[in-house]
Order: sequence, then C-alpha cells, then structure tokens
Amino acid sequence: MSALKSVLLAIELATMQRDELTKTVVRMERNLGFARGQMAQLQGYAADTDARWTGSASRGISLELLRHQYQFMDRLQQAIGMQSGVIAGAERQVEQAKANVLRAEIRLSGLNQILKTRQTALLRAKKRRDQRHTDEFAAMQHARHRAQPMSGEKYDS
Repeated sequence: MSALKSVLLAIELATMQRDELTKTVVRMERNLGFARGQMAQLQGYAADTDARWTGSASRGISLELLRHQYQFMDRLQQAIGMQSGVIAGAERQVEQAKANVLRAEIRLSGLNQILKTRQTALLRAKKRRDQRHTDEFAAMQHARHRAQPMSGEKYDS
C-alpha cells in the first residue's frame, strides 16, 4: 500500500490545485460580467445623453454649451473605449484560467491512470503470490500423499 501513498498524495494535491483554479475561473468570469455590465451602462448613458441633446438641438443651444456637450461625449467615448480594453483583458484572463484548469484536469487524469496501473500491477503480483502459495501447498499435499503407505501395504520392520 505504501507504493500507492505517493500517487494518492499527488492526486489529492492535484485535485486541490484544480479546485482552486476552477474557483479562479468563476471569480474571473464574475469580474468579466461586471465589466460587461459597466460597458452596457456607459453605452446606455451615452445613447440617452445623445438622444436628449439631439432633441434639444431643435430648441437652439448656445455654441459654448454645444462645445461642452461634444467634449463630454468625447470623454464618454474614451471611457467606453477604455472599458472595451478592460473587457478584452478580462476575456484573455478567463481564457488563460480555463486553459490552466484544463491542464490541471489532464494532470489529474494522468495521475489517476498511474494509480490504476499501479493498483493493477499490485493485484497481479498478489495473485501470482497466492497462486505460488497454492501450488506449493498442493505440491506438499501431493508429496505427503505419496509418502503415505497405500492401504494393504505392510511395512517390514
């Protein structure tokens, strides 16, 4: 059994590592969702603001106020562009984290295969030992049986 302890320990550690990596993926996906939500808010705010200003343009606005509106919309578009970068980075992180989980799963699968192989080898060795003991016992029984006098034989003393 000690031959399996190291493999069992490696499996336990690999399982813990895979579970931690999975938690990381969940956390990163949640962050990505939050970033996408912020993007939707920014885009919605930009659309609402643009619609309000388009409607008020017919009423006549001062040139200074219009210039401020354009500057504000430019800044809002910059924020949307920055948020796009945040989302792209978060998506890359999620994909990398998923790849890490996949590698951990493959490693864990390999360790489980090693365990299975070693268990099979140990079982085979045990069966061979048991068969050897059975063969030895049968040989001893056969030798005893041959050594016993047959019924009706007499010993000369």
